[in-house]
Amino acid sequence: MTDLYSGPVKRSMTIAGHSSSISLEPPFWAALEASARAEGLPLNALVARIDAQRVEAGAGANLASVLRCWLLDRVERMAAPRSDVPIGD
Repeated sequence: MTDLYSGPVKRSMTIAGHSSSISLEPPFWAALEASARAEGLPLNALVARIDAQRVEAGAGANLASVLRCWLLDRVERMAAPRSDVPIGD
């Protein structure tokens, strides 16, 4: 189980050909790794995709903040009721 009260953990990865260090708390790393597995991507490929979307959107936020927000959005979308699924047949 991931420790909810641990401080950020810094990891280095290559994104778009550049080495980058990203600091996230362990629960965010675990959620990001699970998301990468669910999408069939290596972790650095998922992070690179999210970073490219950030740059394309012109977002001024740092990458770690964008990753946290991306994960929250993913959780909210997964939890939202789907309108295309019939309720109680």
